[in-house]
Amino acid sequence: MRGSLLRNWTEARTLSIVGMCKNAGKTTVLNRLLAENPPGRVLGLTSIGRDGESVDVVTGTEKPGIFVREGTLIATAKDMLALSDVTMEIVDATGIPTPLGEVVLVRARSAGSVQLAGPSIASQLRTVSGRFFSLGAEQTIIDGALGRKSLGARAVADGVILCTGASYDRRMEKVVRDTANVFRIMNLKKAETVPEGSDLPLSDALKANGEALVAGALTDSQVLPLLKSGALKNTRLVVKDPSKVLLSPDVLDKLAVRNVALETVEAAKTLFITVNPVSAYGWKFDPDAFLAAMAAAVDVPVINVKEGL
Repeated sequence: MRGSLLRNWTEARTLSIVGMCKNAGKTTVLNRLLAENPPGRVLGLTSIGRDGESVDVVTGTEKPGIFVREGTLIATAKDMLALSDVTMEIVDATGIPTPLGEVVLVRARSAGSVQLAGPSIASQLRTVSGRFFSLGAEQTIIDGALGRKSLGARAVADGVILCTGASYDRRMEKVVRDTANVFRIMNLKKAETVPEGSDLPLSDALKANGEALVAGALTDSQVLPLLKSGALKNTRLVVKDPSKVLLSPDVLDKLAVRNVALETVEAAKTLFITVNPVSAYGWKFDPDAFLAAMAAAVDVPVINVKEGL
């Protein structure tokens, strides 16, 4: 990974690593960040869901462990402590329950591999980050789980690394298109002003004010009738955070053509995208073609995890 990109990730006080799919290369990226962290700089590490196991519990494929240095702060479920091979000191209890026990905060007293099973919702992640900082951490890293694009919310993280790969689909074009769509949603423009909430149907609010604050998720089935009726033209829609936008690339394109500004109250910045050209299911893409196609589809740096890390 290039030095300039490493400096880039250290600038985000809270960083989330989000995967488009299992085996996208998230753990490879995380381990490189942990290895490149400047000596003496304390990191807080947690996950949303379980990660760090030697065999992926979904695909059954082998995967790298998460290797931490001495001094790293870790938030994980109690049942995971016995499965890690580092000496740990429990420094705090969070009261956050998981199926694998309460999330506790520990400090690594030796280097080694850990397994993570962290909080499951955004407010809990914020609580854990706050505890890390009170214990001396300079940065929190959240290892994301499959499908949790809510990690792109500014309320959770300042910066995001988006990981994608051949395991997402056999068709490279689909991987690139869907990843670019997620990137597009995760980097919506921040709303300078936020419309007042309204009990009116979305179509009525748009006709009355030319803009609307969307309560809940924004979906294709919600937007398409508004496009057909003409209610969505030269208007503005504001969502709470990127995880609320569940729109297909085609519908996003239609909004842009009709001059509909789609904005968000909370959004983190995607720092770069990583691509893994090798699928865990037996196929692979041409690495140069994959890298070039992904780089052409987004406006942030793109890195091949098999070569650039």
